[in-house]
Amino acid sequence: MGGDAGVSVLLVHGGLWEDIGADWFWRRTGVIDGLERRGFAVTAPDRLRRAPDWAAEAAHLAAAVRAGGLAGPSLTVLAGSFGCAAAVRLALDFPGLAGRLVLAWPASIADQFTAIRFRAGLSRLGAKGKTLDALLGTGTLPSASDAELRSLGLPAGIVPAVPPTPLHPRSAVDTLLRVLPAAVELPGCPEAPRPEFAAHLDAFLDSVTAFISP
Repeated sequence: MGGDAGVSVLLVHGGLWEDIGADWFWRRTGVIDGLERRGFAVTAPDRLRRAPDWAAEAAHLAAAVRAGGLAGPSLTVLAGSFGCAAAVRLALDFPGLAGRLVLAWPASIADQFTAIRFRAGLSRLGAKGKTLDALLGTGTLPSASDAELRSLGLPAGIVPAVPPTPLHPRSAVDTLLRVLPAAVELPGCPEAPRPEFAAHLDAFLDSVTAFISP
């Protein structure tokens, strides 16, 4: 299954204030090479380290898109885990920058116990007051309210984590499918960094290709 040479893909890796980069999340797992073999032009920048809020993350990604001359309806943003929050903020703050979203294994800290755990972890890394509140948010995705999600009209493919985890719950997928106006569910699989993902790589790439190809 091949992609369209005119379609570009911006990969947004996961992690939240962790030492995780695009190569670790996307190249090591075979996603970058697999998309390139399918004919897509792939850009995979590192996210902003220790961002104070999601708006800063979005601005950082927007600068990378514009520097590469990628902005426009032929750009798909493919994000994983906490990268989904950054991708959604990007789409909200910079309308028209991309034409489609793929939100793979969306991370959600709407659950009280998960939020407590992440607040404690970010605090240990040096995050304080306003930064903690900004990063943790209150919605299904930490970067946006559910009301904001309802205003996001881009076609969006949602990839569930299989099996689900407390950080990547099925409930977040169900909510995104309900509130995003143009969302569809794509086949689920383990998250890319997990060793189990390797057996699902080709199926993941095939489903993403089918969704984003014109």
